[in-house]
Amino acid sequence: MNPRRRTVLIAATAAALSPQLPTAAAAAAPHATAATPPYASYWYPDSLPSGSPGPGITWRSLKSWRAADDPDLAFNTASVPLAPRFTPTPANTTARAGQARVQALVSFGPTSSNPAQGSAMADYYALTHWAYLDELVFWGGSAGEGLILAPNAPVVDAAHRHGVPVLGNVFLPPVAYGGRLQWTRDLVQKDAAGRHPLAAQLVAVAAAHGFDGWFLDAETGGGNTALGQAVLAFVTELKALAAANGQRVTWYDAMTVNGTVDWQGALDSRNQAFFQAADDMFVDFRWSGAGLASSGARAEQLGCSRYALWAGVDVESNGPGTPVDWDAIVPAGKPHIISIGFYRPEWTRNHLPDDQRGPADFHAADDRFWTGRSLDPSTPDTSDPWRAPAVSVADRSTVTSVPFASVFNTGHGLCWYEDGAVTSDTPWNHLGLQDRLPSRRWVVRTRGERPAVSFDFADAWRGGSSVLVAGPLDQPVVLDLYATRLPIGADTVVELTYRAEAGSVNVELAVATAEPGGAGTPPPYTYLPVDRLHRHRSDAVKSVNGWDTATLPLTSTSGTVHALGLRLTATEGPVRWRLGGLAVRPAGTLPAPAAPAGARVTAAAGGDLRLAWHTPPGPVRHYSLHRLLSDGTRRFLGATRQQAYFVSGLRPEQGERAARLEVRAVGELYTSSAPVTVTHTW
Repeated sequence: MNPRRRTVLIAATAAALSPQLPTAAAAAAPHATAATPPYASYWYPDSLPSGSPGPGITWRSLKSWRAADDPDLAFNTASVPLAPRFTPTPANTTARAGQARVQALVSFGPTSSNPAQGSAMADYYALTHWAYLDELVFWGGSAGEGLILAPNAPVVDAAHRHGVPVLGNVFLPPVAYGGRLQWTRDLVQKDAAGRHPLAAQLVAVAAAHGFDGWFLDAETGGGNTALGQAVLAFVTELKALAAANGQRVTWYDAMTVNGTVDWQGALDSRNQAFFQAADDMFVDFRWSGAGLASSGARAEQLGCSRYALWAGVDVESNGPGTPVDWDAIVPAGKPHIISIGFYRPEWTRNHLPDDQRGPADFHAADDRFWTGRSLDPSTPDTSDPWRAPAVSVADRSTVTSVPFASVFNTGHGLCWYEDGAVTSDTPWNHLGLQDRLPSRRWVVRTRGERPAVSFDFADAWRGGSSVLVAGPLDQPVVLDLYATRLPIGADTVVELTYRAEAGSVNVELAVATAEPGGAGTPPPYTYLPVDRLHRHRSDAVKSVNGWDTATLPLTSTSGTVHALGLRLTATEGPVRWRLGGLAVRPAGTLPAPAAPAGARVTAAAGGDLRLAWHTPPGPVRHYSLHRLLSDGTRRFLGATRQQAYFVSGLRPEQGERAARLEVRAVGELYTSSAPVTVTHTW
């Protein structure tokens, strides 16, 4: 990478920022001795820098790490398995399946103060366009903090829910930015048996934390051929160990086989051995069209896929304003050359002024980046110089089993809602609470004026967001929601929770039991009236806090649901209409999950507590935590996907001698278990 990029990275990862205390953080392992907030894990390979670490930084050696001795492992362990996904018929005629893939290198926060389980702010890179991603790299590391960074659990859980693997980062920085060749030698050291102990450690870390492998970026100059061969032997062993544990390794085009750092911008004889030793390779930004073409051909000559090469596209400074020779990567009307590797797409958050960093501002910029100027993947703007992923790459989905439910929670918000009521007015982020979200945002079909469709944060049924449709609706509007592979049983029902804020609208559920006739054509929907339930079956619609929940049986359909959407027809406009929840489930009373067990305080310092509990039998979406006050009221504290929680700043209230905290398991359909109570004596 060039010096400007590296300077920005070092500044970002080493900045002395005041850490935000997590509102939904995890509990300590049994060895914890202090009720401190947890952060993502980071290490040096073995030897540490001279001197003392800066404020808030802890220097650690990966070689000496042991899972059993890690007091923060419970906070940092992802709990959502990597979901299988499928590719529906593309939304447009230009997006292709089975060709170019998309990788993203994202810095979610500073290396040394990256909250393990969310924080008390809505200003966060809440990535939601997972449908176009094939690999996420948790980017970070610096000479002054640590070189090896493990992804935090919320990011991994959100990515896994959408079928995207997540890699930790190993960064050996240039000498100009504090890099030491000794750290490279530390990484590739051998034991008496000739094995690489740090390779085994990296695989053990990924297994214990629940992520999917490592991105290797060796940029410390000064090496020689002997060191280059030592690094190659290390990568070879790491790949073998990783593959045996279901993990993967990506190599960054920097170090060459002779041990020097010389970015090639192509797959050639100087980095080919590293590409073959790893699973794939990020091609440095110095590429040319001819170089990418020859790289793809060379990969195939080696018996590899050309799409195992990621062409680096640096969007850190200009986002979708970045000039890119797209025809060198994903040419229009021709087979793709290689895959796309985005460097720092969190530009969509970082470029916003401080007074315009609300969630809605971020998602507007992020939609522009991933979907394109039209903001509708079914009708891409071919005159747009930014060739958004939705234009070239077919989206994927993981919605394949019943029950399925979504409250369109993006993983951050200005408030927390339960059943349409605000239960916490504290801004928050926690990507582990993110739902499986619609992949095609937003496909809107109408012969009239297109309404605005967006995630909105001013109201929600549960979590922090809902889908807002706003506009005149001068003609009926069909909104695609989910591409699915949901089997229909004799008793399958669909539940919709919604509310109208302005105007009046007839709502119909759109259900397709087959794929569209071809790319870019709409699903063959059947429309089921929702509002008719109001008139004919009062038991089928329930109203709570201004939200209506309608339950529609799918008895008129059979087979497999391939797509779900809505048709909205205004009877009075303009319209502001919200969708707060959607569920596909068997009919009847919703089952509640089993309650967690063994809830306890593992560390305490005044009003700062670390809590832990055991996983109950059966599936759990997440855990919610409340404080029970003496007058019988319950106060929402937070939620987490992990089996642990950190809470800060509790104080005695209402003359209580002990604080009573309740933990509940929340199921896929958002039903809650009975509470388990934890008591903390003041």
